Amino acid sequence: MTSASCGRLEAGERTFKDAKLFPGGAREWDWNETGTRHEPGVGPADVEELLEHGATTVVPGTGFYGKLRVRGETLDALKERGVAARALPTEEAVAAYNELREKGPMGALIHSTC
Repeated sequence: MTSASCGRLEAGERTFKDAKLFPGGAREWDWNETGTRHEPGVGPADVEELLEHGATTVVPGTGFYGKLRVRGETLDALKERGVAARALPTEEAVAAYNELREKGPMGALIHSTC
C-alpha cells in the first residue's frame, strides 16, 4: 500500500476506495458482496478471500475514525485457523500491512473513510 487518505487508497498504480490486500494482489473491497456494514462490522466472509490467497496474518482496518467494527466471531474464526489478526484504524492498518508483509503472507481489509 503506497498511500492512504480519506476516501482514497493507492496500491502501486491502482486506486481504491476500500481495498482487500492479499499475497500476490489487491482488489476493490465491495461491501455488498458480503453485506458488510459499519454495524455489526467485518464478518468472517470478508476475510475468507485473504485466507484463500494464503494470508497467515490479517489486519482488518476500522476506518480513519474507527467507525467500522470487526466482529468478535471474525477474530475468533481467524484465531481458530491459526491466523494472527489485529484490528486497527486505517493509518495504523496500512503501516502494519507494509511492515508485516515483508515478514510473511499478509492480508488486510482497508476502509478509506470513517
